[in-house]
Amino acid sequence: MNEQGPVERPKNGQGTRGRRASTRRAHEERILAAAESVFAEAGFGGATMQLIADLAGLPKANLHYYFATKEALYRAVVERIFTVWLQAADVFDAAAGPAEGIGAYIDAKMEISRRHPNGSKVWASEVMHGAPVIQDYLETTLRDWTAGRVKVIERWIAEGKMAPVDPEHLLYLLWAATQHYADFGHQIEVLNGGALQPADWEAAKASVKEIVLRGIGVV
Repeated sequence: MNEQGPVERPKNGQGTRGRRASTRRAHEERILAAAESVFAEAGFGGATMQLIADLAGLPKANLHYYFATKEALYRAVVERIFTVWLQAADVFDAAAGPAEGIGAYIDAKMEISRRHPNGSKVWASEVMHGAPVIQDYLETTLRDWTAGRVKVIERWIAEGKMAPVDPEHLLYLLWAATQHYADFGHQIEVLNGGALQPADWEAAKASVKEIVLRGIGVV
């Protein structure tokens, strides 16, 4: 006798659908990770679906099943890193002031450079070439996000919580300082005598925060 009562089994097809969804997510993740690496190395023009398929360890037909064209896959890579960046910026809205908000933003952005260097390189290369594929992102989502963060910084300035600096140029500085650790990672490794270790990353975050926060008069 089963003392725990009857075991509830998945309805017909439910388990199969779950396995298929899991397989799909795993394949998409492999493809996106491989695409980030290839696009970062070869750029959009030099990348091919065959190169990405080979790195992902999947048949080329699988790539076209999930992403119909190279441009669709490229945009998915860009969307992924951009979404991660936008999520990191949520700290602005919840912060009591610039020390907390900008400090946490620097931490988050540098951690992204540490964990997603190829995505950052793809974005940087695209923008340096005039954003031929993602111009619409710059004109819509990024412009709207920037305008929202400018208002937050202007409010902090009006409340006397930080020095009166140009908000847009402060944001440009933050992006340049934090993404440098991804986009110019090889240069940093050479000058550092090797890849940054966890303690090096923590020291780098602390240094960038101190420089920026002192510059805007909050420490």
